[in-house]
Amino acid sequence: MASHSKIALVTGAGSGIRRAASLALHADGYSVVLAGRRVDQLNETVARANVSEGKLLVVPTDVGQPAQVRALFAGTKKTFGRLDVLFNNAGISAPGIPMEDLSYEHWTEVVNVNLTGSFLCAQEAIRIMKAQEPRGGRIINNGSLSAYVPRPNSAPYTATKHAITGLTKSISLDGREHDIACSQIDIGNAVTEMSERMASGARQANGTSMVEPRMDVRHVADAIVFMANLPLDANVQFMTLMATKMPYVGRG
Repeated sequence: MASHSKIALVTGAGSGIRRAASLALHADGYSVVLAGRRVDQLNETVARANVSEGKLLVVPTDVGQPAQVRALFAGTKKTFGRLDVLFNNAGISAPGIPMEDLSYEHWTEVVNVNLTGSFLCAQEAIRIMKAQEPRGGRIINNGSLSAYVPRPNSAPYTATKHAITGLTKSISLDGREHDIACSQIDIGNAVTEMSERMASGARQANGTSMVEPRMDVRHVADAIVFMANLPLDANVQFMTLMATKMPYVGRG
């Protein structure tokens, strides 16, 4: 375990990849702010943590609500005095139905969480990172293989993940002079609740259903810790981490 007093904030920290990353950062010595909509799930993340030099702070937050995001980052600064790493990870998907059957509400809910939420959190993180001493920090955005290629009937999710790539590049460019690095990790089929349907058969582009290989979510958590621990003069701009035999290369 590394010995440091760095502060990380993880959105959507109550489940899946976000929980695994939160626990891995904490085990590495980070103090971690756990943000998410469901306090019971955030508390479960705390219950699963092992003893570490770092602390854990639960802050129930809907990242699609600007006032709640401002309160999240204000509370982080008040408690810890700085922020070194933001893992922008809150995300949802719409029902897997034909695009013309999606409601406006389906579309806007996904955009508000996946894209607007990531933007709002990045804004607040940048404000802290620019002003703190030592200056700077790192923002890691959770993209997806859907940032490159869609699955059938996934327009809202795929559109927001493509947009995350643009956000990542913009943060990287605009943050450069302020020692703020920005990375994107694009994950395929880690074993979490979200990928359970891959184990029972997921619809493919040709209309068939196929059981898809998955990988241990620990590999993703380890990658996040690696990215977080780089010095600010080095950056993993984009990383694709996926189950080796899942249908990605050649998908569609």
